[in-house]
Amino acid sequence: MNYIPLLLLFIGGVVLTCGDILMKKWVNTHTIYLYLVGLLIYLIGLNFLAQSFRYKNIAVASTIFVIFNVVTLLIVSWFYFKETLSIYQIVGIGLGLSSVILLELA
Repeated sequence: MNYIPLLLLFIGGVVLTCGDILMKKWVNTHTIYLYLVGLLIYLIGLNFLAQSFRYKNIAVASTIFVIFNVVTLLIVSWFYFKETLSIYQIVGIGLGLSSVILLELA
């Protein structure tokens, strides 16, 4: 199994999460610097997604990318922002992780 596309998608998802954190801080502080750096980080994260298209089709790569982003956002929002999730939201994230496993088995 070729792990390069998964690594690209995971790194891209984590980078995108960093952009999400800066955007959340920008919303709270209205500092234009955070907004611009957040956009730049989003662009870098999306570059990882684009590179993964060499190995995976666009629908599969995009789905895996978003799931990695959601999972890392879950961890950050839980520990850093002290946000909680409902049982339905947790089940939905679990289903998303299951979809990544199923997509990789195909």
